[in-house]
Amino acid sequence: MIDHRAALTLWRRFDVTGRDLALGLLLLGSSFLPVLHNHGTQLGGMPARSFDALAVAVVALECLPLAVRRRWPAACLLLVSLGFAVDQLRGYHSVAGTALAIALLSVGAHLERRRRATAILFSAAYVPLAVVLFQLGSGEPPEEFVTFYLALVLAWGIGAWLRSTRAAEAERRRRVAEDTRAAERTRIARELHDVVTHHVTAMVVQAEAARYLTAAPDRLDQTLTAVTDTGRRAMTDLRHLLDLLNPDHDAEATTPAPGSFGTLVEQTRQAGQPVEFTEEGTPAESSGSADLVAYRVVQEALTNALKHAHGSRTSVQVHHSEREITVEVSTDGSGSQAGSPVGSGRGLAGLCERVAVLGGDFIVDRQAGAGFAVRARIPTGSRS
Repeated sequence: MIDHRAALTLWRRFDVTGRDLALGLLLLGSSFLPVLHNHGTQLGGMPARSFDALAVAVVALECLPLAVRRRWPAACLLLVSLGFAVDQLRGYHSVAGTALAIALLSVGAHLERRRRATAILFSAAYVPLAVVLFQLGSGEPPEEFVTFYLALVLAWGIGAWLRSTRAAEAERRRRVAEDTRAAERTRIARELHDVVTHHVTAMVVQAEAARYLTAAPDRLDQTLTAVTDTGRRAMTDLRHLLDLLNPDHDAEATTPAPGSFGTLVEQTRQAGQPVEFTEEGTPAESSGSADLVAYRVVQEALTNALKHAHGSRTSVQVHHSEREITVEVSTDGSGSQAGSPVGSGRGLAGLCERVAVLGGDFIVDRQAGAGFAVRARIPTGSRS
């Protein structure tokens, strides 16, 4: 049994000239079938003539140029038009005359430059042919020549419509590709912001604390070790983000592993931030990207706590249910650097968008005493 899809795929692998040549050869062979003699296009009423040696050359001139109808459409139209003119003047009226309509359609669809000039020249060349056929033929009314010309214009118009449709589709695909690239760049930029800001902030806080520990070697060593560990974690996370640029990258690899919230809290504690952590419930088996978004919410909130409320008592509460993850991170504003958690707003704005995409809620509140609270409700997509 013939596999039509495989045959179509094989056909498309051939060079476009070869495929178009096959069309010309098919039309050439059909023109010499006895049953189709003198059954082609008849313009001007010239008396029918039997095929002779010149007819072979004329039919070949009409059919074979179709091989270049897409690569050189203007040249194809010129040659086919010459063959068509001789065909009608000699009265062969072969089926090969159909090639003229195909050539016109191809010009309309594939000619890129000098389209208007080509149309004018073709129209100008049609006038003397019509006049000669009118004088030598059986006296067809002028309306027949006008009708035939309009049919040729229609063939050109169909080709032009196909060209505009193809261009519109190419533009649509280009825009989709650009939007996809922009969305991917935005996603990677957000991940970079979340990861780099968190780790670098922790390292800066730890490094500043190390200045005042020169008289306590043990504590200084612990602080510098924490800086080193934070730097290594930053490098590891950056490698994971760079993997996103790999087309073969598994998206699931970016999802935080179970227990990541506790690790995140412990890193913040090492940077000198007192954090109380509570995690309740069992994570849903299939939570999509909700886990990653919840992780980023906690990460960004703790980063802001280090930057704007360093030393303040901080609370992290994470609750898992079958349908959603709720996160709340708050500070009491008692630290020495308590202030607004907004900063540049890039991280919080990005988180708000990511939570909204999943159908959740994201709220940032200022608390009494210059503290702040970040609350997020993130649907997991699971159904009971």
